Amino acid sequence: MEDTDIIKLYFDRNQNAIEETRKKYGGYCLSLADRILENYQDSEECVNDILLAAWNSIPPNRPKVFRMFLAKLTRNRALNRLKAENALKRGNGEKEMVYEELSEFISDGSRIEDELVAKELEQTINRFVAALPEREGDIFIRRYFFVEPVKDIAEGYGMTPGNVSVTLNRTRKKLKEYLENNGYL
Repeated sequence: MEDTDIIKLYFDRNQNAIEETRKKYGGYCLSLADRILENYQDSEECVNDILLAAWNSIPPNRPKVFRMFLAKLTRNRALNRLKAENALKRGNGEKEMVYEELSEFISDGSRIEDELVAKELEQTINRFVAALPEREGDIFIRRYFFVEPVKDIAEGYGMTPGNVSVTLNRTRKKLKEYLENNGYL
């Protein structure tokens, strides 16, 4: 079923929308959640939560890219769950490295009190990523949005992990400068 048809089901308040979403994107969302949570059962619950969130969000929202809409819901839900369970202190997985690499740019939520400021920052970062060369932007998104290991990104682009790390380091430096120029740092 096409995404536009699934979204129409949501707008019609047809409960088949949830099942069609699960069929088409359930595995994708589960994989993303599991990369963050590293717990299959928690990841399954996260997917159930985002299906409900999609139901509650559509309408009034009409996602332009349904897959990315679900990815953002999944990522946010998984990160919130992880934070609530204090899981960042456990293990030494990719997510800890991602947070450490971006620590000077992201807030723990206590410093950004106004939702408007957070939304403006998100839009500023989106503009920054959109202005990057395609490969550099893809690497940045795969690492910091999808929490992919450097090794996997390197394999996907036929690069060495060291090259990917250097690319990410340079991109973070560009982001820092961009945020400074826009008054965020």
